[in-house]
Amino acid sequence: MQSLVVELGDRSYPIHIGRNLLSRGDLIRPLLRQPRALILTNTTVAPLYLERLAGGLKAAGVDTIDLALPDGEQYKTWESLNRVFDALLVNRCERSTTLIALGGGVVGDMGGFAAACYQRGMPFIQVPTTLLAQVDSSVGGKTAINHPLGKNMIGAFHQPRLVLADTDTLDTLPDRELSAGLAEIIKYGLIRDLPFLQWLEGNIERLLGREPAALAEAIYRSCANKAAVVAADERESGERALLNLGHTFGHAIETGMGYGTWLHGEAVAAGTLIAAELSAGLGWLATADVARIERLFVRARLPVAAADLSVESYLDLMRHDKKVEGGRLRLVLLRSLGHAVLTDEATDAQIGAAIRARRANG
Repeated sequence: MQSLVVELGDRSYPIHIGRNLLSRGDLIRPLLRQPRALILTNTTVAPLYLERLAGGLKAAGVDTIDLALPDGEQYKTWESLNRVFDALLVNRCERSTTLIALGGGVVGDMGGFAAACYQRGMPFIQVPTTLLAQVDSSVGGKTAINHPLGKNMIGAFHQPRLVLADTDTLDTLPDRELSAGLAEIIKYGLIRDLPFLQWLEGNIERLLGREPAALAEAIYRSCANKAAVVAADERESGERALLNLGHTFGHAIETGMGYGTWLHGEAVAAGTLIAAELSAGLGWLATADVARIERLFVRARLPVAAADLSVESYLDLMRHDKKVEGGRLRLVLLRSLGHAVLTDEATDAQIGAAIRARRANG
């Protein structure tokens, strides 16, 4: 097991990464205010891992109740959130009861948001079971649900007390989901860690082959990068916004195509290529840099052509983005490989040209 800490003063918390951690109730029990927890999961993960997690907690003296929601981004809604509140209320959960989110990013985001709201805040723990959740969404305290007009537009910052990333859960992850997680891993190299990007270029096939040592290294280095950014800028007032490379375009794809049509990591990959194209258009990246990014995404089995939405649709959807300030669209772009910036310098015409360059149909 490898461990690191997200340093947030008295709200600091550990991230544990390793194999056979789901049954380690002893890692969870010391962080609980009372020996009772609600495990939130989904109908795909529950048959695979719920018994293992609940059994480990029972052995540690913790009573659990559970709720399995339907699986999919399209269920990240108020209706699903109310089912969580119903379960908490029916089972007379208290403010000191802990909510444990067992699943991917959708479960983690909804579980965290429910925990932030229930009785004005209850503790929660992240037990991510997808690569994308283990390297990104489980760390940092961003929680949310979707709205028909925009992804993750309704939510709260609510930090977990622990992130427990059991790499054994990746054994059952579909290939498409594994690749989606690689998009977020590549992001860290592009925005702030050029040596990591170079490592990924040399090891991407090992990751696709699910080699445990390679996966553990990629997860640890990704979490270390995110932990450092979150510690410096918890509420995304500055540096943390750089973690959204490709996300403004990607969220437009997810919303415009219908939630669940594209996986989040797939949309981020295509969005990152649009951002790279725009960075080149501004004179910051060389054409060879854009080609280098594209080659890595192709090797990771990720889409490099953006969804065939109109430029007007992209711009309209992007104006709902959380980084819009004073009516101006701010984008995360690349000054160079390993160096991202947040800027509002790009014009609509330049953004449109980058979108057209990356769309499947031009």
